[in-house]
Amino acid sequence: MTDREKNRFSARAKRYANVGTKVGGVAARMAGARLMGVPQDRAANAIGLAAALGGLKGPIMKVAQLLATIPDALPAEYATELTKLQSQAPPMGWAFVKRRMNAELGAGWEEKFKSFEHHPAAAASLGQVHRARALDGSELACKLQYPDMQSAVEADLGQLKLLFAIRKRFDPALDTTEIAKEIAARLREELDYTREARHVALYRNMLKGSDAIRVPEVWPELSTGRLLTMDWMTGRKLLEHKDDTLAVRNRLATAMFTAWWHPFSRFGVIHGDPHLGNYTVFDNGNGKSLRRPAGINLLDYGCIRIFPPSFVGGVVDLYRGLLTGDDDRVVHAYEVWGFKRLSRELIEALNIWARFIYGPLLDDRVRSVADGVKPSEYGRKEAFQVHQALKKRGPVMVPREFVFMDRAAIGLGAVFLHLAAELNFHRLFDEAIEHFSIREVAARQTAALAEVGLKPSAP
Repeated sequence: MTDREKNRFSARAKRYANVGTKVGGVAARMAGARLMGVPQDRAANAIGLAAALGGLKGPIMKVAQLLATIPDALPAEYATELTKLQSQAPPMGWAFVKRRMNAELGAGWEEKFKSFEHHPAAAASLGQVHRARALDGSELACKLQYPDMQSAVEADLGQLKLLFAIRKRFDPALDTTEIAKEIAARLREELDYTREARHVALYRNMLKGSDAIRVPEVWPELSTGRLLTMDWMTGRKLLEHKDDTLAVRNRLATAMFTAWWHPFSRFGVIHGDPHLGNYTVFDNGNGKSLRRPAGINLLDYGCIRIFPPSFVGGVVDLYRGLLTGDDDRVVHAYEVWGFKRLSRELIEALNIWARFIYGPLLDDRVRSVADGVKPSEYGRKEAFQVHQALKKRGPVMVPREFVFMDRAAIGLGAVFLHLAAELNFHRLFDEAIEHFSIREVAARQTAALAEVGLKPSAP
């Protein structure tokens, strides 16, 4: 490590220490108020927490925003403030980029490209993307990881424990132990760009034949464990199409549905980071006058969750149980997912959320996801009802595999809300699971993972 890198690391360590002190101060104020019986200003505490975390532009932003999308993982006031945080790291300067590229591809790395843009096209929590051209003229996206990310991630996971400690002191209705383990495992996987390259190959395999979904190809000779070079995917932001015709919006929403549910229902694989920045819209036709939005580009493959086939079976069983009123099948699904000590009260609480998540899938008609509910109010009533029920029930352990499945479903629903799509989600889902079999999912998953040199997600 050079002196400059040591200084950079020391500065980051100092920032983490300062943030830890501030977060700890929020927790101490909450604990003191609770001990003294003083009413707590939840909004003020939430703003204080957001201000403390806002001092860091690294993995903790990814963790904080992720928590904000998991229902009831944090109090509503905290989730609201955390969603305002921007997971946008200050980009590395060109001198620093050159040193990082030299470390990954060796001296003379620039000769391996026809061109390499100095300023990043995007900067995120773990790294930044530079646009480049291969020697044959192909457009490339070079995703370069920031230095010292492993130590930064481990420090951030320590901050995650503090966040959950605040949540436990405030309201112990949920046992977040498994949530913390799941987030830690997925975040550590995101540091491994070699694994991400295999995720890309896996998605190319799973979605081959779909004209409405495009997956880039990795350039292995220009990639390492901390540098991932892929095809540059030309496209526009999804939100640029929210005022398009209903037919266009429905086409894009259908492509999104296929991109998420096809890999899950057939291979037990799901994209766990449904962020609007992770996909763009590509066109058919040439020139502006002939340009027609045709489908979506999938851009980021760091957070991919590979589930045991039995878990996929639980998702299908829950759907069919809710659809037919088969309570035994519903309870079996929860047991397969890993929920313990399923009392009548807990089952009723889980069913509130399940009927909300599965609602559009159970309704055999063309409809929007919200179906008349204001987007700003979507899911709030159900989340409140679940929380109240869990408070009466006592601490409930959330199974770790439930975390990213739930998050992906909510994220996908948010896309449909933004697009104001009107589809028969029931028929789309029925088509996805028409020939479902746990045995066949297991066989397809094993073959697909072996083809790209992947193993299931780390426990």
